[in-house]
Amino acid sequence: MSLAATLWTANREGAARILAHGFVRGLGNGSLPVESFKAYVAQDAYFLEAFARAYAFCLANCTTRQDLQDFAELIAGVLDELKLHASYAERWQVDLGGVTPIAATQAYVDFLLVTARRGDLGETIAAMTPCMRLYAFLGRSLSAGKVAPFYADWVKTYADPGFEALAVRLEALLDKHATDTAAVRANYTRAMDLEYGFFDANLLSS
Repeated sequence: MSLAATLWTANREGAARILAHGFVRGLGNGSLPVESFKAYVAQDAYFLEAFARAYAFCLANCTTRQDLQDFAELIAGVLDELKLHASYAERWQVDLGGVTPIAATQAYVDFLLVTARRGDLGETIAAMTPCMRLYAFLGRSLSAGKVAPFYADWVKTYADPGFEALAVRLEALLDKHATDTAAVRANYTRAMDLEYGFFDANLLSS
């Protein structure tokens, strides 16, 4: 089993816990309060900008032409996500220009950027992969059932094969650059825990 598959399997319980969370269930059945979704859009846009910067650190620390291309395309994927958030912001009048991060968002951003600045490519990728794999898992899981129209665009985005392809690409980079160390395992699990905290905090903000 690849390292990426091993880490995902080790953290499947955390992923299932997130899938069962009221915020995620509400995205699927349309019951999530609009104010919670608006708060999430603003916080997630802030987070995604930091996620792109973490990719940029990876790009700076990579050594092959293929890695340069891979990380550049992963950054482009984040920019596409930000365009989606901009469309949500326009629809629901969410100001993305001056977002103040809540504690859960700041904790996740700090974790990513502190890790990325250390310059260990494998450990940084291990901190980033759970976000991509988790969202692909959530999109695919929610789309397998009946999806209410209200947040159907969100589900469709993360259930899309194109997003799955980006997650697979990052997992391939994890397998290429990381080794099965305590730090790599800890970063992966920490990111999954922070994902839960992020969804939970935005549900409570409604």
